[in-house]
Amino acid sequence: MAKVRFTETALRDAHQSLLATRMRTRDMIPIAEEMDKVGYFSVEAWGGATFDTCIRYLNEDPWERLRQLKAEFNHTPIQMLLRGQNLVGYKHYPDDIVTKFVEKSYENGVDVFRIFDALNDIRNMEKAIKVAKDQGAHVQGTISYTISPVHSLDNFVELAKDLEALDCDSVAIKDMAGLITPSDAYELVTKLKEETGLLVDLHCHCTSGMTPISYYAACQAGVDILDTAISPLAWGTSQPPTESMVAALQGTEFDTGLDLKLLTAIKKYFEDIKVKYGGILDPISESVDTDVLLYQIPGGMLSNLISQLKEQNAIDRYTDVLDEMPRVRKDMGYPPLVTPTSQIVGIQSVMNVLGGERYKTVSNEVKEYMKGMYGKPPAPVDPEISKQIIGDDEVITCRPADLLEPEFDKFKKEGEEAGFVKSDEDALTYALYPPIAPKFLKGEAVEEELSPRMPTDGEVIIAPDIPNEYSVEVDGDIFEVKILPTGVIDIGEAEPKNDCKNKEGAVVSSMQGMIIKVNVEVGDKVNAGDTICVIEAMKMENDIQAENDGTVEEIFIGPGDAISIDDCLMVIK
Repeated sequence: MAKVRFTETALRDAHQSLLATRMRTRDMIPIAEEMDKVGYFSVEAWGGATFDTCIRYLNEDPWERLRQLKAEFNHTPIQMLLRGQNLVGYKHYPDDIVTKFVEKSYENGVDVFRIFDALNDIRNMEKAIKVAKDQGAHVQGTISYTISPVHSLDNFVELAKDLEALDCDSVAIKDMAGLITPSDAYELVTKLKEETGLLVDLHCHCTSGMTPISYYAACQAGVDILDTAISPLAWGTSQPPTESMVAALQGTEFDTGLDLKLLTAIKKYFEDIKVKYGGILDPISESVDTDVLLYQIPGGMLSNLISQLKEQNAIDRYTDVLDEMPRVRKDMGYPPLVTPTSQIVGIQSVMNVLGGERYKTVSNEVKEYMKGMYGKPPAPVDPEISKQIIGDDEVITCRPADLLEPEFDKFKKEGEEAGFVKSDEDALTYALYPPIAPKFLKGEAVEEELSPRMPTDGEVIIAPDIPNEYSVEVDGDIFEVKILPTGVIDIGEAEPKNDCKNKEGAVVSSMQGMIIKVNVEVGDKVNAGDTICVIEAMKMENDIQAENDGTVEEIFIGPGDAISIDDCLMVIK
């Protein structure tokens, strides 16, 4: 047995899973040089949700983050997570954009491409794999691991053989919800080692609590690489702790040879980072939850789902949403729950619960999924639900990207003419996220403020810039007064932006988000069911439809406007 190698996830998946992907580049760079000394197989530091979060919330250029990290990691390969034909977005992009994105990712610093497809449809991985191989990168083909009535270990082994035929260098078992049992980990790794010549990487989240045992079983089966996170950002919906796994394997035939003292210094740095981002860290994300074996939400999705429910003022419906997710997943043919299908299933579950009626509101992504535009589902979708969502629209059977026209030159020209695209990287950012990229690229975005950490029982947290000790004079006597916080101040709910919801014909938003398109003008006649505007909420695009026939009398919103629940969008009489 050769020693086991580790991929460190602190700079991508760990903070995506626990901190809603909010770690800033300025908090990564100071520790990068020390991390580079460890001897990891790779450091996962890019891709996944980091690209979106950088421009949406952090006012950071993700390409610049990659370049800065590459300057620090002189010995350790930088790894990214790439969603096949979805790249780092939530829909399929044309082949020309996939090609340009992979080329520029390699050029800016990505050494290892972990490429997966949410449906395990290999047709959606082929283009990215070929382009990455052409660059000379290490390509890790990926199995999106899940359990369902239609998935088996033999299916996953056949997928690995197909990935090997595409000349991948390694295969990752991507267990995004922590579902793999020790016996299945042993059996699957054993079969992969016997039936392919690929290096095998096991990537698991700790949500179910089984993962460290599954990791050891995988070591016994001959696994080559394990994904871990430095301990302050480990456990819960993240990966097992790096130091614990290093210690557990010391003195065995799987000994990693990594230095625990060096890891301890890195751990201390991330302890401070965890405190800094404490306002984002939700106890639900940190805890072990064996219910994941029922609802199968992956680590990164769970923390984002909590964040999104809070944005919608609906965290009290969390359990209802978890109960709805397996039903929606079954309706959609049991897709593995990994981005973007985790978002598609998760957000539809939110809409079904908050809307009070299943599939009353359906995101555009769900409509596209039902039409086959994400690929072939593992099992047939529910025909009645499909009929309700897309009617008699045609369902495609070809590779979805075959239907997409080239777009890179179009986006580059548009962005250059508008003055906010200065490079191919800018053009790719715009092409990936047309609704939100222009604001960022124009320099108009503002970094989201970090939420303050809430005190635990008996703990006092004093804001650093506000004095809490005062000398108070009363009738000539001086009293020394110390002010201590005793609770949370209720400042009430914000008033709706346009309080017209009681007007006849008012169209009121049922969600918080951003207007990306208004389809009507004042004076237009509309029919019930017509799409009157599109709201991006929880990273999904949602058509808002007229409930009755009528004429548009007033419009209160425009593209780019942020809207809250109960905001009046327009009046149709």
